[in-house]
Amino acid sequence: MTVRHISTGSPFEEQIGYSRAVVADGWVFVAGTTGYDYDAMVMPASIEAQCRNTLATIAKALEEAGSGLDHVVRVNYIVPDVAEWPKCWPITSQAFAVAKPAATMISASLQNPEMKIEIEVTARVPA
Repeated sequence: MTVRHISTGSPFEEQIGYSRAVVADGWVFVAGTTGYDYDAMVMPASIEAQCRNTLATIAKALEEAGSGLDHVVRVNYIVPDVAEWPKCWPITSQAFAVAKPAATMISASLQNPEMKIEIEVTARVPA
């Protein structure tokens, strides 16, 4: 089995010891991704901005893996405040309009208090 690791350069990847994405046997597994703007290393205040940043980071990792948001088959959303989750629906429904992946939303604390959403996906690399 060939395994390829993809990094976005986030300092968390090195500090914690994980890859943003792992490509194995035609699958792409993207680790829990939060809404940081990794160029500026700032976290926006709103869940909507964090959701957009998170999906952009995921899309970039998927592209590097030879896949994309349209090939996502599974998505997990993790939010600390369930009341904020509906604000993300227009953003996630647009991002996954083609793929329509199986999805789960979990409410849990995240690593840092400013984090309002974390997303992880599983995608296929198209043949």
